Amino acid sequence: MRSVPARARGYVLCVALGGGACVAPALGPGTRWTVVALLAALYAGGERAVRHGVAARTFFPVLLAGVFLLPPAAAALVAVPGALCARVERRPRWLRRAWRAAQLALAAWAAGQAYAALDGPQAASAPHFPYVLLPAAAAVLAFAGVLAALDGGILVTAERVPARTAWQGTLPRSLAPVAVHGLAGLMMAVLWQSPYGPPAALLVLLPMGVSCWVFAQYHRERAAHQATIRALVQAVDIKDRYTRGHSERVGRAAVLIARELGMPDERVEVLRFAGILHDVGKLGVPTRLLRKEGPLTPQERRVIELHPEYGHEMVRGIGFLGDARAAILHHHERIDGSGYPYGLTGTQIPESARVVAVADAFDAMTSSRSYRRARPVPAALAELRRCAGAQFDAAMVGALVRALDRHGWDSEVTAGSAPRDDVPPDGPAPAPEARPGTAPHLPEAFRPLRR
Repeated sequence: MRSVPARARGYVLCVALGGGACVAPALGPGTRWTVVALLAALYAGGERAVRHGVAARTFFPVLLAGVFLLPPAAAALVAVPGALCARVERRPRWLRRAWRAAQLALAAWAAGQAYAALDGPQAASAPHFPYVLLPAAAAVLAFAGVLAALDGGILVTAERVPARTAWQGTLPRSLAPVAVHGLAGLMMAVLWQSPYGPPAALLVLLPMGVSCWVFAQYHRERAAHQATIRALVQAVDIKDRYTRGHSERVGRAAVLIARELGMPDERVEVLRFAGILHDVGKLGVPTRLLRKEGPLTPQERRVIELHPEYGHEMVRGIGFLGDARAAILHHHERIDGSGYPYGLTGTQIPESARVVAVADAFDAMTSSRSYRRARPVPAALAELRRCAGAQFDAAMVGALVRALDRHGWDSEVTAGSAPRDDVPPDGPAPAPEARPGTAPHLPEAFRPLRR
């Protein structure tokens, strides 16, 4: 309890008193206890089956079916037993259970009042059934609105989030899942009152349960994807300490380019993966070459230039990466055909690789390395423009320039200086001289050999 601020405990107490006041009228005579008990049991079972944080934070169809079937006070009562018995991971558990029960009771009561005010019960049983959609929509909006308002209050009192930002975006995030579950709840209520009775209404829960399970599987799979990528990037950062943090910054720059070009969200996500994993092939390069301070021999350069192929082989079996694999393989190709590993030209180079090439070069220039200091962003962009059409795709360069004009670039993110013990005793080595048409920001090891 000491970890919960006093004002948060007071806020929860006030919400609990409000929830109790909403539920109290249902404790008198006239309540349809059979319906309340059955819905409460279904809700409690749904809470056990559906993990929190997936699609919605609770099994809303049953609660909203109660809103459409029962008076407001009885509908508020449906959520209380399940919320009080729900599993809670964090302490203080009893306070969190009381908060959740009161929050749901208030939301269900408000939704019931909105539904009743627009003659929802009569519309549901009338011959013109579609008219019930208006009061049902009002109930869903009231339900989501109360949840969002109370969530904002707990952010202010318990998390000390500023009041001006606590409620930003809470209603849209709450409304979408509540609306979907509200349709299922309405179907349950209509079937419940039909000649088929409660058994038919319970069939609605089957597809909802399956959809929640599928959504949970998706979230678990996505979490596994993120963990896989983090592990690979951490391994690269440990091996190549000069470029620690480089992968995440390239991923961020690739996203800026992709969004500026109007790519769909799925494509943007693939390019983020491509940027983050573009140098994963360094895991197959001897560490002594990656950390060598002096110039590389031609043979050593050829070994390092194998890292795109190593990376492609490493991730070839990871299905969710999609076109990111092509970017990993080809991000050192050049528009003029003098890149590696295959010397592709122009549009022969996959689009994802052309995006990552520009993002990679930009971060390399704006990050400090052992052999030179970071360049300012304007100087880096000027160099990209100079090499556009020969080394880089001009459209990708232009997209990055426009995106940075609009959004800027965090200088702290691009700092990326190497540890002091990485610098040789006689000071940083000078950057190698660039040949015409080659961006001089890249270390010699990453420039193609003359053909």
